[in-house]
Amino acid sequence: MTDYHPRSAAALKREVLAGGRASLFAIVRALWPDIWPSDRPDLKLRVALSMLLLLAAKLATIAVPFTFKWATDALTGEGSAPVLPGSWVFWGLAAPILMTIAYGGMRILMALLTQLRDGIFAKVAMNAVRRLAYRTFEHMHQLSLRFHLERKTGGLTRVLERGRNAIETIVRMVIMQLFPTILELALVTAVLFYQFDWRYVAVILITVACYMLYTFYATELRIGIRRQMNESDTDANVKAIDSLLNYETVKYFVAEEREAKRYDRSMARYEEASVRAYVSLNMLNAGQAIIFTLGLSAVMIMCAYGIRRGTNTVGDLVMINAMMIQLYQPLNFMGMVYREIKQAVIDIETMFAILAVEPEIKDRPGAKPLVVRKGAIRFENVSFDYEPARQILKGLSFEVPAGHTVAVVGPSGAGKSTISRLLFRFYDVTGGRISIDGQDIRDVTQKSLRSAIGVVPQDTVLFNDTIRYNIRYGRWDASNAEVEEAARLAQIDDFIRMSPKGYDTEVGERGLKLSGGEKQRVAIARTILKAPPILLLDEATSALDSHTEKEIQDALDRVSRNRTTLVIAHRLSTIVGAHEIIVLDQGGIVERGSHHQLLAKDGLYASMWNRQREAEAAREKLALVDDESAAPNRDPPRIEELAAEADEVPPIERADAAE
Repeated sequence: MTDYHPRSAAALKREVLAGGRASLFAIVRALWPDIWPSDRPDLKLRVALSMLLLLAAKLATIAVPFTFKWATDALTGEGSAPVLPGSWVFWGLAAPILMTIAYGGMRILMALLTQLRDGIFAKVAMNAVRRLAYRTFEHMHQLSLRFHLERKTGGLTRVLERGRNAIETIVRMVIMQLFPTILELALVTAVLFYQFDWRYVAVILITVACYMLYTFYATELRIGIRRQMNESDTDANVKAIDSLLNYETVKYFVAEEREAKRYDRSMARYEEASVRAYVSLNMLNAGQAIIFTLGLSAVMIMCAYGIRRGTNTVGDLVMINAMMIQLYQPLNFMGMVYREIKQAVIDIETMFAILAVEPEIKDRPGAKPLVVRKGAIRFENVSFDYEPARQILKGLSFEVPAGHTVAVVGPSGAGKSTISRLLFRFYDVTGGRISIDGQDIRDVTQKSLRSAIGVVPQDTVLFNDTIRYNIRYGRWDASNAEVEEAARLAQIDDFIRMSPKGYDTEVGERGLKLSGGEKQRVAIARTILKAPPILLLDEATSALDSHTEKEIQDALDRVSRNRTTLVIAHRLSTIVGAHEIIVLDQGGIVERGSHHQLLAKDGLYASMWNRQREAEAAREKLALVDDESAAPNRDPPRIEELAAEADEVPPIERADAAE
């Protein structure tokens, strides 16, 4: 996809007008590099050929009423058709038949040229759609995490879908409908002026002007209805996707009826707007038909008077009727073209607004790839806030030496996950700097930075594809053998092979067909496959039971050996072997040291450790009671006592124990 014109996306951004409104001229001008691409001479040839066919089709269209007139005059003995010299007798007998054949032949030629033109231009139109859709999709991925957290995915996909359709509409309508209609109107005006007189031209122009003015004002009234339809449609789509993605939660709380009613309320608004749109469309079509019929009747009455005076023939009446009826088709298209273009502009406005959003995180001019020599990470007096009124990190300084493991722990809200987001450069620090081997991560390319870091997140989300696809996502050029070796190291190979489809097993939407532990091991496998010099483990074993946790922890220990590893941890049992443990509280470091050193300090870390140990002990006792619950003469109060003991554990730790 690298052959795409580099100017177009930036041009589209600049062409977005104040208030999010984009003009048709601005849209076409911005799309022109995709319609006439400098790097695709084959598409340029198609555009040129389409224009020649368009002109030929319109000339054939204008010739059709003439053949109709000549055939009619031949039948009435007027003799207005052109004749061949030296064949007067034959011509007089054959003219009606020949002119009728010519009439049919011209109509066939007109249809063939039009369809051939549309077929040749189709590749140009769809290539323009593809190029801009690609850039929009790419741009969405370049936007910051903050942007996506504030938007709804269903709404974004709907914007992309409607914008893609709108681009196709604009390209096709302007090039294949609007321009040909203007050309045909000019040709019809010239013919009427030559064949009749200026009065006919005046009636036609007044009719067209009234037709277009009525279409303009009626369509403008429909624009607000269209916006309401789009908003209701997007709202219904967002609610449907959100509800289906949370299918299990809906079931947990028996909320099917509530979700259906919530969706139906959005659809009711869409229904109301749609009915108003259809009614207004009917009124528009009726008004257009009345205006055109009045104009048609006027010129035919004028021609009838001409026949009575002997200045016109019956063929002229037939000709002007055929020409007006023929003009009605492009005029009707003109009304439809205007409506469709206006609606397409509305649909594309949101896409343009997204293209106009500048990525919050961008590579600096002249940014160079990150060079990882050892992989040492340094946070130097780092401060950060999502909002100015709420500072998350306050002057944070620590180092993760090359090949060492440093863990960051602390209560909820202390800023642990923010550290991982800053290291990955989802956000830029508001103060201080983060460096890798002495290189400020703001001075290197984002691609090279993220390629050097492997992450196992707390909440693993998988693609709705196979297990093999999701593991290979870590390194796309990996062989099947490498994928399977990564799965073996992540302790998931045996599970995969027990499945009927093995590595080709579908994981479902967001990986819902797998358990939390299985999803986590897939995430670990793809990080193993990536083989980065730096590892970031963000609550990597939080979804696992104690037995699985031990297995995964062993695998992670092997993977992190000789790699710089930063661990964001909640379960303290997983980081007892870390070279250094940093304890955060309210955005600052309150303690640091090894596991044993921190226990000896008897501070916040020791308190967290003791509470988690108590929670684990209570959980083990409850599990023991469950195992022995079938034994006779069991004392029920003991169960209540143990449950009460577990209740004494603070809420955060009790949630951990419940795992």
